[in-house]
Amino acid sequence: MSATIMPSADATGEARAQGQGGSLEARNLVKDFRLRSGLKVSMLHAVKDISFTVEAGRTIALVGESGSGKSTIARMLAKLEAPSSGGVFIDGAPSGSRGRALERYRSEVQMVFQDPFASLNPFHSISHHLERPIRLHHPGLGRAEVASRVEELLERVQLEPATRYLERRPHELSGGQRQRVAIARALAPGARFIIADEPVSMLDVSIRLGVLNLLAELQREAQLGVLYITHDLATARHFSDEILVMYRGDIVERGPADEVILNPQHEYTMRLLEAAADPERHGALRDEVRRAE
Repeated sequence: MSATIMPSADATGEARAQGQGGSLEARNLVKDFRLRSGLKVSMLHAVKDISFTVEAGRTIALVGESGSGKSTIARMLAKLEAPSSGGVFIDGAPSGSRGRALERYRSEVQMVFQDPFASLNPFHSISHHLERPIRLHHPGLGRAEVASRVEELLERVQLEPATRYLERRPHELSGGQRQRVAIARALAPGARFIIADEPVSMLDVSIRLGVLNLLAELQREAQLGVLYITHDLATARHFSDEILVMYRGDIVERGPADEVILNPQHEYTMRLLEAAADPERHGALRDEVRRAE
């Protein structure tokens, strides 16, 4: 395995100079959408005054059903959507919204999307997908060094030997392999924080665990901060340090992963547990809750 590609020295040094290990913070985020139906105008309150912090080296799971506001939060943190109010802070300072400040922010905060095929351009090779962010965020690197980093990234996401994948197109890879390329692309700029929006929900059940284990390994290896967005409380428990349960734009429960699963306090969290699709897992969780009581 080749050397780990770490965040830039400037970014890491700046965070340490501030006396912090590094953090990505959502502070009082609000997102409203204006809906128009004929002459009638209404407001959809998608995200309602949400605050939480993702610290370097930790994984936070944001859990809830479709329409709860999870992906809207992800898009605001990734600077793909502007909040109606509130802000995003990195290492305690307001994040950039334009120019070089925004470029620097995006080099440190990257997103892995739900659909690994739609997020990759079918007309370009795997090497192109990884070279482009490296060149954009590290313009001083020569051709040989860029090529070396591309191979290192493929090895880090366990696509080996790297030379086997460089000239392939996305349609020539399996869904799991495509998602590994998407993860490598997120790491390419030197990201310190990864927003993983339902990263395994569109993959075959047989390969989901491998991708989640890869994310967990990368998080430990490089002390990444990970926001793991999912509707699955079981994987949230096993792959995160803390769980935030979201319902209709609000965070209704939060706490250490085991505590939220084994001793749920909010009715909605209890309903999510009851809705677990796997009968054996459902029974095991129910028995654990009863023992904890």
